[in-house]
Amino acid sequence: MTTIRIGGATGFWGDSSISLPQLLKGGGIDYLVFDYLAEITMSIMARARAKDENGGFAADFVSLIAAHLPEIARQKVKIVSNAGGVNPRACGRALEKAINDAGLDVKVAVVLGDDLAPRQDEFRKGGTREMFTGEPMPEKLWSFNAYLGARPIAAALGRGADIVITGRCVDSAVTLGASLHAFGWPLDDYDRLASASLAGHILECGAQATGGIHTDWDKTGDWATIGYPIAEIGEDGSFVVTKPKGTGGLVSAGTVSEQLLYEIGDPSAYLLPDVTCDFTQVEIEEIGPDKVRVTKARGRAPTATYKASATYQDGFRVGMYLTIGGIDAVAKAKKVADATLRRCARLLEEQGVAPFSETSVEIIGSESAYAFRSRTMATREVVLKVAAKHKAQAPLGMLVRELTSSGTSMAPGITGMGGNRPKISPLIRLFSCLVPKGEVLASIEFDGRSFEAPAPMEDVAVPPRVRDSATEDAETIEDPVEVPLVRLAFGRSGDKGNHANIGIKAREPRFLPYIRAALTPDVVAGHFEHFGVAAVHRYDLPGIHALNFLLEDVLGGGGIASLRNDPQGKAYAQILLDLPIPLPSALARELDRLPP
Repeated sequence: MTTIRIGGATGFWGDSSISLPQLLKGGGIDYLVFDYLAEITMSIMARARAKDENGGFAADFVSLIAAHLPEIARQKVKIVSNAGGVNPRACGRALEKAINDAGLDVKVAVVLGDDLAPRQDEFRKGGTREMFTGEPMPEKLWSFNAYLGARPIAAALGRGADIVITGRCVDSAVTLGASLHAFGWPLDDYDRLASASLAGHILECGAQATGGIHTDWDKTGDWATIGYPIAEIGEDGSFVVTKPKGTGGLVSAGTVSEQLLYEIGDPSAYLLPDVTCDFTQVEIEEIGPDKVRVTKARGRAPTATYKASATYQDGFRVGMYLTIGGIDAVAKAKKVADATLRRCARLLEEQGVAPFSETSVEIIGSESAYAFRSRTMATREVVLKVAAKHKAQAPLGMLVRELTSSGTSMAPGITGMGGNRPKISPLIRLFSCLVPKGEVLASIEFDGRSFEAPAPMEDVAVPPRVRDSATEDAETIEDPVEVPLVRLAFGRSGDKGNHANIGIKAREPRFLPYIRAALTPDVVAGHFEHFGVAAVHRYDLPGIHALNFLLEDVLGGGGIASLRNDPQGKAYAQILLDLPIPLPSALARELDRLPP
């Protein structure tokens, strides 16, 4: 069976530079894919383009590729990246200059059409609404981009491009686009499209598939040399996840399952522009050291819309950290925060200025993320974080000044301000909506010419979700013994706007009934009630013996607007893994005899 090898070289803008040389050194890579974009990234890039018409893309992608161009050309590795951000043309020009300077024959194509910001008035007048809240579109957007799919990428590769640069597309599209080009699959072969999209989902966060942020972090090898993931995709769509030989990290059923669960929402209806994926019956099998086979992803027709995300400014924000050491550190931190905020409230009132629209106080080191479940109140060193939002900058400057003054006017042991006051930043919010596919016209620029990209599928609808038969809950346990969830399961969490996603995978299939019986939506909601969770939805993935939880409105506004120390819910799985799970005493005793 024909197989292609795709290396995942980045997980975000700012990822390590060790990935590309290690993937090239191992040889045998057909495609390299680079993922740089997130909602906050788009707003940063939009501001950069506003200041410089040649800005607005991931410049470090160009410098990274330029440093390795001779080897890339020698091995004839093709590259697909969304490094174009809000200015793919400028990214393409910069890369072509580097190629010409190196005297190489490497052809670059650019995919355009995702940028809807110039048309925002049109969509606003058309009544476009936020897809979760129903709110109208804000008056002035910083960025507005549709998430394109894989077809323009495949078309660009088909025209002879060696490097394809896109703006906003779904993260997995870079991998699916390469697979469509390599295998020529029919565009309605949804099972294979879903499987290659899952491969892209595994690759898109870089080393998260190879031991990064793994629950069993102490068993993942050397992080200094962690390997980046490779997907060996077969013509039938199934794939094997591995990493370059001689690198650190770990590829196991646990690491790959955690990444499958990462930020997927409903696993039976993972919506992409090219396919609606069903991951509920996926099977993951270890077939050798650092080799995991993934099969049985299923797909069906996509929806008639693209998801689009916009960013806009809604005032300003600031956050400040200081260290407090010594006796009663937690109590001192609480009093410093309370006194500072009360003082600022009084000063603002005296000046006739509106109060802060929101404030946040966290005492890091006292398990503030656990609220009333905290076990660490007697610690002798904490970091106090105070943050606030306001429509104007001046009140936030007052907060910084008054909190700084605590070093001489409040608790003993205050230190760690670093000599620099924090910068007041624009408060950026996310606006997500659905846009009819027919309203978005993608194009390809290649070899001095412009081509219309293939039209997307847009005349189909996703059928109602049909729940697979779920794992049966365990029967009532007599004389139960409680065991921490972490002994029974892996976990990984992340964000989706203002929602959090927590995936829990049983270490052994026999553990799942007990986990499922204990982790009801109500129990999970209660565990995170201090974060203001609005609702919890639970989904079953019987193929990998897992559960996925979607927690609504639990991130204080979401990753780009939240004042919290953990605005993306990255620690939520770790918090949940502390939860005690009742087991039969015989099984609990057996666990005690197993290695941790």
